[in-house]
Amino acid sequence: MKQILSGNEAVARGAYEAGIAVAAAYPGTPSTEILESIAGYSTIYAEWSVNEKIAFEVAYGTAVAGKRALAAMKHVGVNVASDAMMTAAYTGINAGMVLVCADDPGMHSSQNEQDNRFYARFAQIPMLEPSNSQEAKEFVKLALDISEQFDTIVLLRMTTRICHGKGLVTFEEPVISEERRYTKNPQKYVMIPANARKRHEVVKQRNADLKSFVETVVINTVQRGSSDVGIITSGVSYQYAREVFDDASFMKLGMTYPLPLDMIKSFVAQHDTVYVIEELEPYLEDQIKAAGIKGIGKSMTPDTGELSPELLRRHVLGNRVEAESDDLPGRPPVMCAGCPHRPVFNALRKHRAVINGDIGCYTLSTLPPLNTMDTCLCMGASVGMAQGFARALPEKKAERVVSVLGDSTFIHSGIPSLVNAVYNQSSLTVVILDNRITAMTGHQENPGSGVTLQGEKVHAFDFEAVARAIGVDFVRTVDPIETEELDGIIQDAMEFDGPSVVVARRPCVLVQADQFPGIMKINRELCQECKICLRIGCPAISIHDGVVEIDANLCFGCSLCKQVCPHDAIERFV
Repeated sequence: MKQILSGNEAVARGAYEAGIAVAAAYPGTPSTEILESIAGYSTIYAEWSVNEKIAFEVAYGTAVAGKRALAAMKHVGVNVASDAMMTAAYTGINAGMVLVCADDPGMHSSQNEQDNRFYARFAQIPMLEPSNSQEAKEFVKLALDISEQFDTIVLLRMTTRICHGKGLVTFEEPVISEERRYTKNPQKYVMIPANARKRHEVVKQRNADLKSFVETVVINTVQRGSSDVGIITSGVSYQYAREVFDDASFMKLGMTYPLPLDMIKSFVAQHDTVYVIEELEPYLEDQIKAAGIKGIGKSMTPDTGELSPELLRRHVLGNRVEAESDDLPGRPPVMCAGCPHRPVFNALRKHRAVINGDIGCYTLSTLPPLNTMDTCLCMGASVGMAQGFARALPEKKAERVVSVLGDSTFIHSGIPSLVNAVYNQSSLTVVILDNRITAMTGHQENPGSGVTLQGEKVHAFDFEAVARAIGVDFVRTVDPIETEELDGIIQDAMEFDGPSVVVARRPCVLVQADQFPGIMKINRELCQECKICLRIGCPAISIHDGVVEIDANLCFGCSLCKQVCPHDAIERFV
């Protein structure tokens, strides 16, 4: 049986066919659909963990206990999980474990485009890179076999185009993986220094064994062409290069750590010109050159952004291809009409807040016309950064320092920072945007929504109780659509001497679209065309022929525009 699957769906199918027992992840584009797809297989326990480190540890614990496991996350999520991953590389596993890392060249939905291939070298663990959906499925199975053969976690490195691109995948029957008995072995699994020193020697020997293994592994292949040009490449870069170099020979690397340097040396010797084609950093090129092997790489291709056939033709072959003109106007990203986050930023702007932001839909508040967010670094950083701002700014400005983060982000990594704020007596306001879902990555459940990935209803996370338990004395909950009450609570919170927490709670409008009665319309007799309603940044409100209009097809009826209109010219139409 064959089906067209995305790379993420194919990874899920590979997990099913390989007999994985447990899969864990924190949602993050471009990796999110892996766990969503795995959840459809009843033989696998799948969970949204509260952050990537915990997802890794759940999978790792499963593998050590004797059943096959998988953890999935986007590239920046590996930064969060790396503390556990680096030591797990020492201990090894019992049953197989694969860590799926989804990089995002071009930063389609990320704050950086780091090249996580270097994590494999850093941790000295094997790494596989699929170049299509069929390989994504097969490489999961191979990764688990390698994991068990060499007693190590294995990194499966995907990129956005492989994750989201679709291809034909052949289905096979699932295997019944052998459940390996867990035997207590503190010398292997308890990483006190005395044990870790011995395990480091094991890592070095394993790496040496892998260097022999990689020279003959079946996923490193040579495809002979008719010209004297050779191409060394891997992953999605292979697909781009295949389109451009019709008659070249290809060394297609499916296992890219460690590199098969003897195989590469032989391939290079057979060609007059060899190009190393890869996205982002010269990961392959630097290792090839360090081994004394010649190859042309980043001197010809860019080291930022995604590659494409057009870029390769331009940079390597010198072919200038004019881009097709696009007559469509640009559309900047905006928060949705009816988004409950919008009134919060509208209120914070009125209070002239210095806003340390976080990762989520609300990061868009930095764009016109809201123009409110001052900083955004990484998951959970807003609370910690706000503490630094409050210590460094002049007193009057320090009183207006605010941290804004979402419900899932607060649970992910905001809680320790709030503990720190209380412990170190920082005076700042933390606004938790509780829209009852993890919205930006596609509406995944989280502890605040009270539903698990597999649909089980559980006790919802209590933000207010947690804040009070931490030691916050000022904790208030408000419906952000009630702007007058919101303004008052934010004012009180900013004036409070010590850390304060405001929970702005209303469901995401795309999850509960019918939460408002009717839609808004403009009373032309009362409208003064002051255009104040445009400042809230609602995509349902725009100007046509110099006149402000509300698009009935976009409006959800949240009434924020009505509340900010100074002329009472906006009415609800039911």
